[in-house]
Amino acid sequence: MSKKKGEKKLKLGKKKESGSLSAVDLGPVITQTARSLRTALSRSLAESGLYAGQDGVIQMLAEEDGMTPGQLAVRLGVKAPTMTRTIGRMEAQGFLERRADGADGRLTKVHLTEAGRQSVEQIGRSVSQCGALAAQGLSDKEVRTLLKLLKAVDQNLHSAQEEG
Repeated sequence: MSKKKGEKKLKLGKKKESGSLSAVDLGPVITQTARSLRTALSRSLAESGLYAGQDGVIQMLAEEDGMTPGQLAVRLGVKAPTMTRTIGRMEAQGFLERRADGADGRLTKVHLTEAGRQSVEQIGRSVSQCGALAAQGLSDKEVRTLLKLLKAVDQNLHSAQEEG
């Protein structure tokens, strides 16, 4: 009988704990979750020689090769100096190269090298594996609901930035 009573208290404790979560907890929980996911992805990408953030550059150039560093920075939501350093490092690693634009010699455009193109598939596998790990124990419906909710939160934040 005491086991049941103890189990009941434990269940009530869990309910109370999860019931105490509110909108105030969104920032810290989302930030920590994003860090954890990014760490898992970084570990997975390390075997191919890529560092955190470089996967986004390669994926962006795989979609549209020959972008300027400024275009990449805007699309990836980073500052131009950060993008310039990232491009320099990736160029030294052999994933990309900078070339003068044929139509406008003042512009420099960033292109994937053969090594960069070959890494696209590995990045896709790593992203897929990390997504599966993150969703472990969740149903397909729960994953869809989570994605829908996260997109709504993101849209709310973007709308607030545009207004203010």
